[in-house]
Amino acid sequence: MSSDSRNQREKLKEEYKAHYRKMRETKERLNQTRKKHNIVQALKNMDSTELMESFDSFLFEVKSKVAHAEARLDVALDSLESDSSSPVQQAEHDEVVKKQRAKETLKQLKNEMGLLYSELEQQADAINVDKTIGRSSKKMDDPSPKESEKS
Repeated sequence: MSSDSRNQREKLKEEYKAHYRKMRETKERLNQTRKKHNIVQALKNMDSTELMESFDSFLFEVKSKVAHAEARLDVALDSLESDSSSPVQQAEHDEVVKKQRAKETLKQLKNEMGLLYSELEQQADAINVDKTIGRSSKKMDDPSPKESEKS
């Protein structure tokens, strides 16, 4: 009989646990629903005319600043065009720009080649290869040609 009552008590306990879990989930859903309802009510009660007026004024300020900047840019470009109106000056300017770009490209290539060379050296060191040409950190023990001629 005691095992029967124990089993019944365990079943009741599990039923109560399930019931309390459902109650907790229901309370959580109720709280979420209340929060959503409060947000919706706050949005409905908000005065949209004041918000729209402030947005319109902000938009007008941004548009006027953009128009002002565009006008300044146009004036600056017009002054540049009038200053370098001669084809000779324009050609000289283009040549200088091309030389600068070429120097930058050459500098970049040299940097890349230096990096490539150092990477190759690191790979050679990793596989223990002796170099025959170029810089080497190890001194070779080969006799010089003059020593071999004397013997």
